[in-house]
Amino acid sequence: MYEGTFPHKRYQKTLEFLRNHVPSPAHILDLGVKNPFVEFMEKEGYSVQNTSGEDLDINTEVVKNNSAEVITAFEIFEHLLAPFNVLRDSSADKLVASIPLKLWFSPAYRSKTDPWDRHYHEFEDWQFDWLLEKSGWEIKARDKWTHPIKKIGFRPLLRLFTPRYYIIYAERIKN
Repeated sequence: MYEGTFPHKRYQKTLEFLRNHVPSPAHILDLGVKNPFVEFMEKEGYSVQNTSGEDLDINTEVVKNNSAEVITAFEIFEHLLAPFNVLRDSSADKLVASIPLKLWFSPAYRSKTDPWDRHYHEFEDWQFDWLLEKSGWEIKARDKWTHPIKKIGFRPLLRLFTPRYYIIYAERIKN
């Protein structure tokens, strides 16, 4: 539908994954402030509300007191010190989340200009799976993809075949 119109490969992969596991229309609470990807979700027929930039490590009220069927978190959990709290406290029954995977050949991301733009966690897939399980979620589907960059060198070569992004669809475990 949007072939060639995505600014990033991950947008296309993320939208395909969301479409396959959460049919529209659905009411989504997207963690993080409104971003360009929200427009793609809305064009697909999803009703999307974003969080307002509150510190989700400390204040999880927005996920506790929300009527959304689905929580989405696209490259958000790596920025939190305590993603367990948000995952545990969510009132939604469905979750679609993606994270950048830890790369053995590259250090964790840290912006040199923005003190808030850094990764406190760069998970391996099993670590993220365990976090979800411990916080009350059961993974129903998962996928990974690479993120090649147009540079010459050893690390760019490794990025051609080393998965960088990991995405899951999970449902709340009923007690």
